Amino acid sequence: MQLGLIGLGRMGGNMRERLRAAGHEVVGFDQNLDISDASSLADLAGKLAAPRVVWTMVPSGKITEDTIDALAEVLSPGDIIIDGGNSKFTDDAPRAERLAKKGIKYMDVGVSGGVWGITNGYALMVGGEKETVAHCMPIFEALKPAGEFGFAHAGGPGAGHYAKMVHNGIEYGLMHAYAEGFEILEASEHVDNVPAIIKSWREGSVVKSWLLDLLDRALDEDPKLAAIKGYADDTGEGRWTVDEAVRLAVPAHVISASLFARFASRQDDSPAMKAVAALRNQFGGHAVKR
Repeated sequence: MQLGLIGLGRMGGNMRERLRAAGHEVVGFDQNLDISDASSLADLAGKLAAPRVVWTMVPSGKITEDTIDALAEVLSPGDIIIDGGNSKFTDDAPRAERLAKKGIKYMDVGVSGGVWGITNGYALMVGGEKETVAHCMPIFEALKPAGEFGFAHAGGPGAGHYAKMVHNGIEYGLMHAYAEGFEILEASEHVDNVPAIIKSWREGSVVKSWLLDLLDRALDEDPKLAAIKGYADDTGEGRWTVDEAVRLAVPAHVISASLFARFASRQDDSPAMKAVAALRNQFGGHAVKR
């Protein structure tokens, strides 16, 4: 099957290679023309046979919107646009409606797998109409891991990005639980070899996971994580998950706390904790550090 792929960075570039290894023809486009197979979006469209399928893997927000709008100008009725970036789910239904007026079909795909997806496969969460999903199944089958898991047609437009949003919210919570466990072990006077404990959990433990494997890998490279600053960014999905929990009145204690912990990581000297220290000093005469 033919596929146009826009955005050949860490994810998109690896997806192109995995698809080609599975026998599909991929025409890639990137602003870096050194790694691009086409010189422009029009050139990309010209290299594909109708009905064209074009998958975008660019950062969420204005870049994605501009790319999809520009792509719609060079495609034809019956063609398909897939957004595989981390767009907010609320963007998808308006896009689908806008593209439908031009006769262009739309799908949103949440993609998980990171830099390891090229060998392990990608978990795919798809939003779109059943017929459109069915047409693109050869692409999805090539990208997903072998076996029965790793793919879901989650629902209509927006469902794929919604599922990926919740997936990433869960990821926030899982990562922070491992991080807190690591810190407790590091602080304990009873433990001499924290990396060995993490490694021991990789098999036979109820907390085994791929994330734990990756923590073990990081500790192999730097047992104290001394070279890493304690700063963690958030890319939107955690915030959106918490917003949805509030909207739906779903208690999301762990995901919310893990998101706020990331905010705390960005403060060299927390104003809130200064206020707490000042209050403790005022009501109880507790010492403060100056």
